[in-house]
Amino acid sequence: MKEHWLQLSLTDGIGPVLGRRIIDAAGSAESATQMTRRELAQIEGIGLAKAQPVADSLRVAEADAMLQMSKATELGAKIISPDDDSWPALLKPVPAPPLVLFVMGTLEPRDLNSLSIVGSRRCSHYGREQSERFAALLAGAGFTVISGGARGVDSAAHRGAMMHPQGRTIAVLGSGLDVPYPPENKPLFDQIVQRGALISEFPFGTPPNAENFPRRNRIVSGLSRGVLVIEADERSGALITARLANEEHGRPVFALPGRVDNPMAAGSHQLIRDGATLVTKLEDIVSALGPLPDHVHQPELFSSEVAAEKPAAAAMLNLSDRQQLILEHVGKDPSAVDDIIDKTNLSAPAVLQELTYLTLRGLLKRAEGQTYVKV
Repeated sequence: MKEHWLQLSLTDGIGPVLGRRIIDAAGSAESATQMTRRELAQIEGIGLAKAQPVADSLRVAEADAMLQMSKATELGAKIISPDDDSWPALLKPVPAPPLVLFVMGTLEPRDLNSLSIVGSRRCSHYGREQSERFAALLAGAGFTVISGGARGVDSAAHRGAMMHPQGRTIAVLGSGLDVPYPPENKPLFDQIVQRGALISEFPFGTPPNAENFPRRNRIVSGLSRGVLVIEADERSGALITARLANEEHGRPVFALPGRVDNPMAAGSHQLIRDGATLVTKLEDIVSALGPLPDHVHQPELFSSEVAAEKPAAAAMLNLSDRQQLILEHVGKDPSAVDDIIDKTNLSAPAVLQELTYLTLRGLLKRAEGQTYVKV
């Protein structure tokens, strides 16, 4: 149960990796919270020296967990664990995922189709403008825009996503949800709760300590199908997010080029030099995204579903005219995106948006390159 996951997360000396190790040894989160000092001493990473302090802290954390759950109720927030159905599917396979998430707002099935936008807190006018622009384009194409809620590029990305009437955005904070940081973004965070979610792995009351933000960045990457770096210098935290996405999470990295004499673009240019996809338009991102992992192709993620093995019954699937038109022009042989655009006379952004939706519905799947086939 979530209170046991929460208790482990609040125990001094236990982080995400060690917490999972204890749960694996005990067989469940509930059993893990009942382990004795002797049992804890057998866990790799604890040993005899740490077993007693961890056992003592584990008992204290039981009361702390009740206080956190009470605070969540007071604030209208939720606390979720990996056992919950609402736990983000893209976060499950990443190394060292959080033990719990604190959530204000809602996490929805369509958040599977998400992209992170990250960059400098001290971005230029160009960086802020492009962050808003690409966030709005992604929102219009059915993507949930994820960022870290910080000043600069992050804030612009959240605002850009909400420019679209149906746009969704998620902000991952490096503090407790009741400690908005930066404080001037409190009105923005209130908007985000209505148009997506604020999430954090840190308990209520946690200040925005510097060491929290690299941990925050791994969640930003883990929640996303890919990461777009808008503007970043060579020491920017955005490069940490990009590295995590590429090296640990297996997610594509995209970078927007900037002026060659702008030091705030040096990190982006370094990423491009190292193999990140250079981005100048929305299609550059969509064409380079891989298919969703197999474990998230779940028809039950969407309401009003009929069996996935009957994709021909488009009228029964509550599809729009536009979606049905695309389905009619995709068969068992791979169809290129450009061919679908030509045959349907729809705009490129419209086709890309609907292809993403139909793929999430399990009606189409990505073949080689930018081609699609009917399931």
